[in-house]
Amino acid sequence: MVSAEGIGGLLKTRVEDFRVEESSKVPALDDKGRFTVARVTMTNWETNRYLRRLARACGINKNRIFSSGLKDKRAITTQILVIDAPRRKVESVEIPDSTIEVLGRTHQKVAMGDHDGNRFTITVRGCCDISGSPIDAKEAMRRVNEIRDGLAKSMGSDAFPNWIGPQRFGSTRPVTPQVGAAVIDGDFERAVDLYVGMEGTREGPEAAAFRASWRDTRDPSKSLELAPKRLGYESAMLQHLAKKPDDYIGAFKTLPNSLQLLMVHSIQSLAFNHALSERIASGLSLIEPVEGDLVAPLLSNGRIDVGKMAHVSATNLERCRRNCKLGRLVVTGTLPGRDSSFAEGAPGKNEEEGVRQAGLEGVEWTVKQIPRLTTSGTRRALSVPFRDISVEQAPEANTPFQRWEDGPMEGDRWHPEGASLRLRFTLPAGVYATVMMREIMRSPLDHY
Repeated sequence: MVSAEGIGGLLKTRVEDFRVEESSKVPALDDKGRFTVARVTMTNWETNRYLRRLARACGINKNRIFSSGLKDKRAITTQILVIDAPRRKVESVEIPDSTIEVLGRTHQKVAMGDHDGNRFTITVRGCCDISGSPIDAKEAMRRVNEIRDGLAKSMGSDAFPNWIGPQRFGSTRPVTPQVGAAVIDGDFERAVDLYVGMEGTREGPEAAAFRASWRDTRDPSKSLELAPKRLGYESAMLQHLAKKPDDYIGAFKTLPNSLQLLMVHSIQSLAFNHALSERIASGLSLIEPVEGDLVAPLLSNGRIDVGKMAHVSATNLERCRRNCKLGRLVVTGTLPGRDSSFAEGAPGKNEEEGVRQAGLEGVEWTVKQIPRLTTSGTRRALSVPFRDISVEQAPEANTPFQRWEDGPMEGDRWHPEGASLRLRFTLPAGVYATVMMREIMRSPLDHY
């Protein structure tokens, strides 16, 4: 929506270059509470893997640890966990590359999305022109300010289109929406085949050989011999199939429950992104409603109250527009499901086209084999605010990762002599920082 060319560059050249701190209220503490509350900082840990490790250390099932969100892996992340284990047990746990600060006991759990938002500190390195020529920090910061001004003009404030980010789909191996589509079709053999065997980019030769082995042989034992240690989820699926051939539902269920649900959510997300793209292409505003739109109250933490949505009609159009301008309401788009609410008129046609492009026409959404994966659908704001943004030049990295050492490849947009910028900003819960960074960087998807 903003025509500036961006600053290019790469994210996550070092783990320390991507920091996320959850903004959340600590559950009410009570010495007699059943649960232990801890503030946990993880370095380069995928959340589900860390929770499994923590559960083993505490001698409990992973389902007895409660968090309000899954964080980026290649990052330093801080969040609140509620653990159904004695305080002394949690205090005794030592897990590499993490710190656990016990805050007390509580009677309260936390659920996904319970936090108010996330504070990000992100460094982008190797800023460059579209041509690949490096740009210095002064020029990079000028472009950031230009992009911010452009967003303010098109969106009416510090906000950006609420795309669902590439990590929901897998930026180098966009497998999750395809697996999700197989799940809602009830085809778990296809779901497992895709999750294990779908080819990715930049995964390395070991992962490529493992996935090719499964595609070519469909022999769990032979493929397991080639499985890299880091592909634990894929290995667990094949170990299950080695013991119980043809039990693809059981193999799929070796994934953590949250990751199983993520597969379904990702195909919903794909439909949302397609519909958002259609709306932008049609010239309809993301912030000013038209007849047929569904608007929802905007809460103080940046979320929407989907229980109080209203259809925009000729009789309430001006009132809805006024309240959107005042920041009380927002225009929404569909995340389709069993009980989806759709817009009408021109906005509704955009949503129908998004569903069609995602291959979801006529889908019932009921997952009979695993009922908890059935989703009722919801709505999502088309635009999202950001706040407390700052930009500064960052020091050069001493220990960048292998991709930096190898240098830019064809199609890349970064330069080792380009500037490094550090950005800080706060986003509501459930909003992807990489989406905001894409507005600023305009780099290819695998640069995030």
